[in-house]
Amino acid sequence: MLSNLFLDTGSPSFTEFLGNYAPDLLPGRRDALATPAGADLPHATTIVAATCAGGVVMAGDRRATSGNMISQRDVEKVWRTDDFSCMGIAGTASSGIEMARLYKVELEHYEKREGRTLSVEGKANRLATMIRGNLPMAMQGLVVVPLFAAYDPEEGKGRIFSYDVAGGPYEQRNYHMIGSGSIFARGSLKKLYREDAEPQEAVLACLQALYDAADEDSATGGPDVTRSIWPIVAVITEEGFNRLPDEEVAGLVRTMLDGRMNRPDGPIAPLR
Repeated sequence: MLSNLFLDTGSPSFTEFLGNYAPDLLPGRRDALATPAGADLPHATTIVAATCAGGVVMAGDRRATSGNMISQRDVEKVWRTDDFSCMGIAGTASSGIEMARLYKVELEHYEKREGRTLSVEGKANRLATMIRGNLPMAMQGLVVVPLFAAYDPEEGKGRIFSYDVAGGPYEQRNYHMIGSGSIFARGSLKKLYREDAEPQEAVLACLQALYDAADEDSATGGPDVTRSIWPIVAVITEEGFNRLPDEEVAGLVRTMLDGRMNRPDGPIAPLR
């Protein structure tokens, strides 16, 4: 009987199947009270995303903090979820990483069972359902707020979706950011973003926005040149998901830092 259950799950949703078979394995069903009240769990910040010509860029810093302490300097905050999408996490780092891994399995499960991929709206809505399932944990303080980006082959462009703790989703135009440094990254991108910019230009704008966020927000980590820890940068186009190699990001960051030696507050956006 167990073999039949695993051969035919009865649903294209892996989280729904898991909820019926082993609900205690879902992040939102676990006993949040097992976490001591007031515990300083590692938190992740900051993620930025911006659309560009033929796709979308997402970038994230690498710092995780516990209270006023740096708990990790090289945490992964931008996750590939399938060939044409990714998600960034802010909030409780452990829960966010677990959600990203489960969401990737969710999309793979659907594709294998149905023989096709979900639409971009379908992917965004599936993630919203998972966030909603985490609401009991969020009410206990274990909040996860992701940012979702994908290339839409039907429209031939990149799309960005944000969420609140109860789900969402909310489609964002041009760019969006999450995390404690988001307010500073937003101010930066408002000046540097250009519609239909080439992916390379959008990558540079996102790196500048992350630097500005780290310059003002202690929970956001800037590029760590001495340890060779660089922001995570992903570009998604019709060719698929591409995480830029550290060597390429390092070159872009060093060029940015050279420019900041003469202008510490960053480049000036032209008035047109």
